[in-house]
Amino acid sequence: MDEKQVAVRAQITGRVQGVWYRGWAEQQANELGLFGWVRNRKEGSVEALFIGPQTAVDEMLRLCEDGPDHAVVEKVGTETAQGLAPRRFEIKPTV
Repeated sequence: MDEKQVAVRAQITGRVQGVWYRGWAEQQANELGLFGWVRNRKEGSVEALFIGPQTAVDEMLRLCEDGPDHAVVEKVGTETAQGLAPRRFEIKPTV
């Protein structure tokens, strides 16, 4: 039986811009087989949408707590997401 698919929106705060966080997140999400996107926010956070099997999304959120080498993550806030998403993982423009 296939594992339940979930969609989670995450907001990552701390020193997460200018440290290759988006590229790192894209790489990790692709390795886990997730769909969705990641983007910078003008106020300094990184926002992401992760869609896939519950265990893979949970693992991605765990990885986000550390991020790439030069990131200093303060918090990873999450909420359940709904709606349409790309059938791949992509980096979106800053909002």
